[in-house]
Amino acid sequence: MTNIHHTAIVEQGARISPTATIGAYTTIGKDVVIGGGTTVAKFCVIDGDTTIGQNNQIFSHAVLGTIPQDLKYDGERSRLTIGDNNKIREHTLINTGTKGSKNSTTVIGSGNLLMAHSHIGHDCVLGDNIVIANSCAIAGHVTLADNCIIGGMTAIHQFCLVGTYAMVGGGSILVQDMPPYCICEGNRAVVRGLNITGLRRNFAREDIGEIKKAYKQIFESSGQITDTAIQILQTTTNNHVKVLCQFVANTNRGIAFARKRR
Repeated sequence: MTNIHHTAIVEQGARISPTATIGAYTTIGKDVVIGGGTTVAKFCVIDGDTTIGQNNQIFSHAVLGTIPQDLKYDGERSRLTIGDNNKIREHTLINTGTKGSKNSTTVIGSGNLLMAHSHIGHDCVLGDNIVIANSCAIAGHVTLADNCIIGGMTAIHQFCLVGTYAMVGGGSILVQDMPPYCICEGNRAVVRGLNITGLRRNFAREDIGEIKKAYKQIFESSGQITDTAIQILQTTTNNHVKVLCQFVANTNRGIAFARKRR
């Protein structure tokens, strides 16, 4: 194939689309599948049971599909799946899963931008249209919902959940769950308010008003936030409010927020 550089090493068994491009000195393992239109730059390593979809851009020195950085990993079969239209920038590291997760798989959705020097740990599940800025460290078993934004040099503790359209400020350390539509920042990160800019770009004014109302009831009242969220769920008809309240009601790691003083 003329679109595989003659210095690249592609192990027998790898399945590479005729329309994919493999750069110089890149190595591709025997269990790798690469879809059409995907470009892999120079000096990359793609290994393990890794499936990459279509029209992805993988930049120089990215390492994908290597074994987990987990002492419990004992050589079991595990996977990495990556969707379509992602941009994976230089020196990004994404590991396969472990037997401690569903299907032993790390999952990256579609349309994501993973900036340089980011690490996505074992068993993470990333949705679609996510932005992860430079030098972020995402620990194992983290779930990032669609359309969230993670600021540069942020660290996220294992098993945390980040909700849809949430935004984590740069340089934060997140050790608890982050609700949808909200902004958090700090060490340790706490909820600071709603992601108003993101909401205005994507939601109708009426929906934003309902989200604001629910946010104030949950995070600015004196009651327990989970109890308040459950109460709102019993009466609301707004689907976005339901997403927010269900997240708060079902959190496992808890939600840190700065309660306003009256």
